[in-house]
Amino acid sequence: MSASGADRTRTEPGRTGGPAAACGGPAREERGFGARLMTPLLLGSLLNPVNSTMIATALVAIGADFRVGAADTAWLISAMYLASAVGQPSLGRVADRFGPRRVFAAGAVLVCAAGLVGALAPTFGWLIVSRVVLGIGTAAAYPAAMAVLRAESRRVGRTTPRRVLGRISLAALASAAVGPSLGGLLAATAGWRAVFAVNVPLSLLALAGALAWLPPDRDRPAAEAGGGPGAAARGSLDPFGIALFASALTCAMFFLLRLDAPPWPLLAPAGVLTAALVRWELRHPRPFLDLRMLARNRALALTYLRHGLAYLVIYCVLYGFSQWLEQAHGFSSFHAGLVMLPMSGAAAVCSLAGARAKGIRAPLAVAACCLTAGSAVFLLLRGTSPLPVLLAAGALFGVPQGLASTGNQAAVYAQAPADGVGAAAGLQRTAQYLGAITASSLIGLEYGTRATDAGLHAIALTGAVLGAALLALTLADRSLRTAGHRTAA
Repeated sequence: MSASGADRTRTEPGRTGGPAAACGGPAREERGFGARLMTPLLLGSLLNPVNSTMIATALVAIGADFRVGAADTAWLISAMYLASAVGQPSLGRVADRFGPRRVFAAGAVLVCAAGLVGALAPTFGWLIVSRVVLGIGTAAAYPAAMAVLRAESRRVGRTTPRRVLGRISLAALASAAVGPSLGGLLAATAGWRAVFAVNVPLSLLALAGALAWLPPDRDRPAAEAGGGPGAAARGSLDPFGIALFASALTCAMFFLLRLDAPPWPLLAPAGVLTAALVRWELRHPRPFLDLRMLARNRALALTYLRHGLAYLVIYCVLYGFSQWLEQAHGFSSFHAGLVMLPMSGAAAVCSLAGARAKGIRAPLAVAACCLTAGSAVFLLLRGTSPLPVLLAAGALFGVPQGLASTGNQAAVYAQAPADGVGAAAGLQRTAQYLGAITASSLIGLEYGTRATDAGLHAIALTGAVLGAALLALTLADRSLRTAGHRTAA
């Protein structure tokens, strides 16, 4: 790892003797990564996170219209995350093999179709279909954006500037942070169907920008595209591995979403599929999930674990708190979104602070502390709690939302193999989606058909325990010190 970290340090833009110096510095960087290239990439990258949180303040209205409870509306959360968990790394490989512009455009078309299906859905089942298609379509944007930036780096002869990567990260985080408030506003003013319909103009803008401004994909032999004879293997999609992963994850999700009456027979196929997945991936020359790399790279595996645990707690709050505000406290969806605005603001501010932090360990430790403290505050909330207390509780949870995202992204950048940063970033998103799926399962278990004070307190107690475990895991991980030195170098 030290060698790969040194390689990245030597090619860091702006360093004396590096490629940026030879190419003319910041002015040259702006020509290489200007507004036309970045606009569609930023717009596409926000579609997944904003849709993942925007629906939080519309779940109650959807449940009332279709006469289903919180345990059923949790499917709208998990269905999208299941599709995204499989789609993110899979579509990254497709982008590498067939071209990122094609994948980006195809994803935008799927998002548009999903928005139309959701806006016109006659039954609850059609809403679930819409969320699955939405998960696949939005999952295309991030890996395609990373592939476009890599291609642009090769074209201009220098590493992608950190501030450019930071813009992608901040666009995703900021859109996720404002999602609950935006969803509440749309649901209150135009109805919950507007939460789906808004994807139509957004995706069409992203599609138009991609077709107009993204560089055309080059049809090249695999060896030329990867710069060596092993590129054909690197471009392998491993479809059987992807199918095994999706099947095992689907079985696990069906089990988790019915924890109130666990479907025990699903554990057997889930175990068989997982064992088959491990055996297949260990024998495949270019696996979908590089288990050997993860076994060797303990630091990276721990980062995935931290990221998944952090977002398990964060999504419990994003979805569970908004439902509780409406059903137990009596807020409308619009006012529930307003109550969550301090959370969005704190997340945006802390994401900026986290992106500028030199170290990694300290921001992640602060995030874990805030998760624990925020969960403790939620244990004190009641349906009669005053508004200032609700605002402060939400703001406290915005801090880890900002710091965990940027901190773990920096850790992945420092800990991943030098030739596998894109794949490693995709797996980080998969860990985040797994946390979200588990969070929706816990919400369905604790709330049942309606959000209550007791259900919120059970969720908060789980969050406090996981936050304390996350803090211990962060403080015990010595690799974060050296990772912080490499990213600060």
